[in-house]
Amino acid sequence: MSSTAGRVSVVGVGPGRSHWCTPAVRDRGAAATDIVGYGPYVDLVETWTSGRLHRSDNRVEADRARHALDLAATGRDVVVVSSGDPGIFAMASALIEQLDAHGDRWRQVDVEVLPGITAAQALASRVGAPLGHDFCVISLSDVLKPWHVITRRLAAAAAADFVIALYNPRSRHRPEQLADAMAVVARHRRPETPVIVGRHVGRDAEQVTIVDLRTFDPTTVDMSTVLIIGSSTTRLLDRPLGVRTYTPRSYPDDGAVPKP
Repeated sequence: MSSTAGRVSVVGVGPGRSHWCTPAVRDRGAAATDIVGYGPYVDLVETWTSGRLHRSDNRVEADRARHALDLAATGRDVVVVSSGDPGIFAMASALIEQLDAHGDRWRQVDVEVLPGITAAQALASRVGAPLGHDFCVISLSDVLKPWHVITRRLAAAAAADFVIALYNPRSRHRPEQLADAMAVVARHRRPETPVIVGRHVGRDAEQVTIVDLRTFDPTTVDMSTVLIIGSSTTRLLDRPLGVRTYTPRSYPDDGAVPKP
């Protein structure tokens, strides 16, 4: 280990457009000696850094975190790239988890987290303000948690009438689970509940649609998609330039969650 250890900054580049990336993140990327991340995310910052690029596969978060920390331990100035916000289902937790497991190995390494625009925020901004009241964010990936835990949390969130943002909704390895998840939510939501579907939000291939729970088609969704499911109070406005949706900041004071 170098006598002067470096640092690791875990940064979020938002949806991928440079103007949705904070100046602090851009400055860190430009100054870094090394950029570590999932290949497509590294590609997003390649044009504004002169650092050495370390691309890796999507499912090696722990290896990627250790590699970044080892580089910093030799005195390098390392940036770990995440899309969206690094602290939401992303690399900040993976890296700090490695510090927790092997803290003595990188005791002198400085670690910081620089936030970004997360996918739910980006999608919400495209359609209005569906996150205007209490909401939750749930990942449907069962790689690191059991599916029965996911469905239990979905049921609890739906019963409590949260707006629900769903990350990692459907992949080729689990093509049926999104339909199962929406069935859980539907037990607590009216059929006309708005469902906002955002694919590649903030990128050239962006597609954003608003459907309802009754007509939502899970087969149109992939891992590049984020969903926002409205609560009982989420409303639609039919405007001349397109539909807008919002969830009012107030909530009925009747002590009961509306039933579907």
